[in-house]
Amino acid sequence: MHDQVQAVTRRICQRSAGLRAAYLDQIGRATAGGPHRRALPCGNLAHGFAAAAADDKEQLRQAAGPNLAIVTAYNDMLSAHQPFGRYPEIIKLAAREVGATAQVAGGVPAMCDGITQGQPGMELSLFSRDVIAMATTVALSHNMFDAVLCLGVCDKIVPGLLIGALGFGHLPVLFVPAGPMPSGLANAQKARVRAAFAQGKASRRELLEAEARSYHSPGTCTFYGTANSSQMLMEVMGLHMPGAAFVPPGTPLRAALTRAASHRAAVLATSDGEAAPVGRVVSEKAIVNAIVALLATGGSTNHTIHLVAIARAAGIVISWDDFADLAAAVPLIARVYPNGEADVNHFHAAGGTAFVIGELLAAGLLHSDVLTVAGGGLAPYTKEPALEGDSLIWRPVGAASLDEAVLRPVGRPFSPEGGLRLLTGNLGRAVIKVSAVAPAHHVVSAPAAVFDSQQGFLEAFRAGALDRDVVAVIRFQGPAANGMPELHKLTPSLGVLQDRGYKVALVTDGRMSGASGKVPAAIHVTPEAAKGGPLARLRDGDMICLDAAAGRLEVALPEAELAARPLATATPGDHRADMGRGMFAAWRALVAASESGADVFGRDDGERKP
Repeated sequence: MHDQVQAVTRRICQRSAGLRAAYLDQIGRATAGGPHRRALPCGNLAHGFAAAAADDKEQLRQAAGPNLAIVTAYNDMLSAHQPFGRYPEIIKLAAREVGATAQVAGGVPAMCDGITQGQPGMELSLFSRDVIAMATTVALSHNMFDAVLCLGVCDKIVPGLLIGALGFGHLPVLFVPAGPMPSGLANAQKARVRAAFAQGKASRRELLEAEARSYHSPGTCTFYGTANSSQMLMEVMGLHMPGAAFVPPGTPLRAALTRAASHRAAVLATSDGEAAPVGRVVSEKAIVNAIVALLATGGSTNHTIHLVAIARAAGIVISWDDFADLAAAVPLIARVYPNGEADVNHFHAAGGTAFVIGELLAAGLLHSDVLTVAGGGLAPYTKEPALEGDSLIWRPVGAASLDEAVLRPVGRPFSPEGGLRLLTGNLGRAVIKVSAVAPAHHVVSAPAAVFDSQQGFLEAFRAGALDRDVVAVIRFQGPAANGMPELHKLTPSLGVLQDRGYKVALVTDGRMSGASGKVPAAIHVTPEAAKGGPLARLRDGDMICLDAAAGRLEVALPEAELAARPLATATPGDHRADMGRGMFAAWRALVAASESGADVFGRDDGERKP
């Protein structure tokens, strides 16, 4: 193992020792006495199988085999989740093949950040993760189940399902993805149309046509944003059937993998020798593996929040310092849009997750001795699934990448360091995604233009007030202020300013999504402005330096002068009440800081940052 990976893992284990021990004890107590379903009183059990098919009802009555819970994020509006409509029947039929039953335990909401970008609903996006986690726990609360199949793909859905499932850490849990849509309009061409529209050089009709050619069928969006980063993480954490992440929907191989997940869940539910309860699969080593894979592939910045919350749900405490220390040791070996021109279909064809995991294992950057739903540690995840006649097999991927413009070996990386970095200084702590930012833009020093909303910035851009070197500060966008929306609608305008030759950067306590691009962006700034963070003291014209090379984020002011300035307050208005946002007022009041996972579960263990 690489020394730095070992050191960070030891540090996490030491930091988490008490919480993790308490969590594992909780799992042990839940496991005692065998499946809870078999101890249900008759009235409870009868309610649980009343609507089942006749054969399933008899099996459930006799507790003759394992019963699998299906927790689904299906809806037919979101392309990534539309394929899940047929999954429950596939899973139920597959379960019967191995003497098991399966029931849809419950559904969870699934919202799309691509639809809500710049809209009021975006302020519910991050909170939806915790709604999903709570809905998952409600779905599993009936004690009718011996294993769980989670159907979800996108941004908040996968983290939410996993956080909820970890509340039932004694159960085996498999994630069953749907796969990406076919490649559409090239990402570079789509970006050009967006930039043209931002400058008034393309019509709405032209923009809509470009977007419709990009997002055009069932399946996950094909850029390497939070949704596809989540699929990479589920692979490397051992929660998928190996190689399941990026197989397209509606194909025989995808159907075979879904059937195999059902079969495997039944095995894990009944075999002590192959037991893989999710609370033990999600270990300190698995969390480190997830961070390493995220860094090596230039994955989504959102996971600097989600992985913290997932880890904490399993009694594990991580911080952005862990990400930063691992980034110094982990090379960037993938270039997938927005970090390159290729999409995830191209990445998959070049070798995909199996190649990445194999390379990182060979370099000692991943822990191989981890518990996975496939069994045998991470070794099975270095192979790719295929159909041999009607049989599902796994075969080795090639020793070489099939396209080194997209995927490279560790010995010839795109960069010697990972795609994310930590920034610190007198403006707080922040995350920056550097994998898509040209080195010439890693350091930006320029006067601040301070806004309290995304709309304020866009109005200034359209008025020509930002045609200069500028650090755009968009504050009061943190979790306590308004739920921490993504500010991705800023991307085209910021890119236009950079293309005009200006030095441009963004500093915000909000998020920029897995689609963070070529403009340097210090995001997730904590403490946030609404909690009295330094961003609330900034004024137009303050000189700000964002230095991704040195890991610094600072305003050129004496400490005493900055501290003496009055704190700005967010402009009051009705934006917190309409479009359902008023229902989340209590959550905004109690949400944790972004570095502590921005969750609302109120775990007071002394490790959370205010």
